[in-house]
Amino acid sequence: MKPPAFPVAWNIVSAQLMADTPASFVWEVRRADGSRAVVKDMKPAGLENEKTGARFLQWRNGRDAVRLLGWENQAHLLEYAGDRTLLDELNEKGDEAASELAIEMLVRLGDDSALDTPQGLTPLDEHFRSLFTRADHDRQNGRETLFTDAADCARKLIANQRDLRPLHGDFHHENMLHGPRGWLLIDPAGVYGDACYDAANLFYNPLDRDDLRGDPARAERLARQLARRLGREESDFLLYGFVHACLSASWHLGDDNRQEAERSLNVARAVHAAL
Repeated sequence: MKPPAFPVAWNIVSAQLMADTPASFVWEVRRADGSRAVVKDMKPAGLENEKTGARFLQWRNGRDAVRLLGWENQAHLLEYAGDRTLLDELNEKGDEAASELAIEMLVRLGDDSALDTPQGLTPLDEHFRSLFTRADHDRQNGRETLFTDAADCARKLIANQRDLRPLHGDFHHENMLHGPRGWLLIDPAGVYGDACYDAANLFYNPLDRDDLRGDPARAERLARQLARRLGREESDFLLYGFVHACLSASWHLGDDNRQEAERSLNVARAVHAAL
């Protein structure tokens, strides 16, 4: 695939396609000074989410997240974060060791919560919209389902949020990379709400490890690790993990991917069983 015409000011001399996702084309690029960087060229489906993600990166300004080096039309120029993912760490050293690194990142994110909040992030009630729509559909058809249970749970969580702050919103094992500046986060969704939600996706990941995602004992262990370091109840993390898994299932159903939706619901069942 031929790369797009990059802005001249970015001084890009070569580009190689790294990924073709539903939201964007991702290019690894070399600049005239020899440095590596990444360009995300957004597709229409990814534009809104990438806008809020860019606001989160601007707010972080390089603190524990990649730097946003440039932004023109639908393209973002980003710092190259590194090659080693948290998933690599899990595969080599185990789930508990990887979870401790993830939790340390969550602690560091919380240290900056007193900074001015950026405008234009997605509030949790809007972020959960797909779940609420699916639950309403089920109830209108006389069904009580995992979606209706999760939607009720989400509304209670939203009504009783604590420690509100800017959130990455899509924090998982392949969005945390290690490189010259240490561990950095990439690909934020840019959400605003209860700090517990940023841990929710850890229960749902890694995506190809159903032996972990579908194990209530693992969910219970992870909730213990989170509660010990972050000072919240284990149930807070489990409830957000349950809601997020059902939210992910609703997204998959919206894409008519019933197989992935059922895998997501299996995660939700495992997390709920740990409550």
